[in-house]
Amino acid sequence: MTLNPWRLRLLNRLETHGTIRAVATALDLSPSSVSQQLALLETETRTKLLERTGRRVRLTPAGLILARRAQAILDHMDAVEAELRSFGTEPAGLVRLGAFQSAIHTLATPAVTRLAKSYPHLEIQVLELEPHESLPALRSGDVDLVVTTTDFVEAPLGPDLDLVPLTTDLIVLVIPPDHPTAGRGPADLAAYADEPWAFDRPQSYMSNLTTRLCRQAGFEPRVVGRFSNYSTLLRHVEAGLSIAMLPSLAVDPRYRVATRPLVVPVPRAITAVVRRGAPPRPAVLAVLEALRRAAPEQA
Repeated sequence: MTLNPWRLRLLNRLETHGTIRAVATALDLSPSSVSQQLALLETETRTKLLERTGRRVRLTPAGLILARRAQAILDHMDAVEAELRSFGTEPAGLVRLGAFQSAIHTLATPAVTRLAKSYPHLEIQVLELEPHESLPALRSGDVDLVVTTTDFVEAPLGPDLDLVPLTTDLIVLVIPPDHPTAGRGPADLAAYADEPWAFDRPQSYMSNLTTRLCRQAGFEPRVVGRFSNYSTLLRHVEAGLSIAMLPSLAVDPRYRVATRPLVVPVPRAITAVVRRGAPPRPAVLAVLEALRRAAPEQA
């Protein structure tokens, strides 16, 4: 029996995405092409992997087992290939790193810059992924490691993942520099119930957290803007059009805004995450070490 890695990846994606059409869309293929490749995988394995239920296709018990084992198989093959390429030399090959917006500027970019000087044959692809996006991407094999937060309850971690703690930072209130409360001590959110608020995208980490903290303070925030880019959000606050809550790492000093800690501190744990299974490739280990070095002091 010969297992084709590409077809194994398609089967793994089917278990993750649920439908052949969704797999085809994710990989920019036609549904018929995906179906043909999965049919060939059945031939190669001499095992029925798929069954039709109405218009949909679902995995048989054997297909489900192979789909769940496929990621470990693919990870191991990648590790062996990378070890052979870098045998006796420095880490090499492609590493795909997913990170949320503020971590790209403060962790990923310094780490990649350092690695580029040390390992010229190491290629790092950085993808901006919020916590609710990064863990599914890691589990499906779209990235090799991610920088995320363990405090995002909507995207739970699990025993299939290994965590590498990096740092913590505090959530802060961000206000215009001429706001009457600028320069004071810790902020009581209840005092800002009537303010206009700027938010991150719906269902993002900061959007959900800000909503939750405002409600705990006894009010529903009046949202006057939603921005997927923290630079745009900070400009909005700088112009006096809103206030916001952000992680302290996200407050770019180039913008004229004031920050205040919260009366009840809200720390955010920042963590690198890799899939558990085969030992990480030397290239992935090099990226993890560079991220640890780039991490600022604990807040």
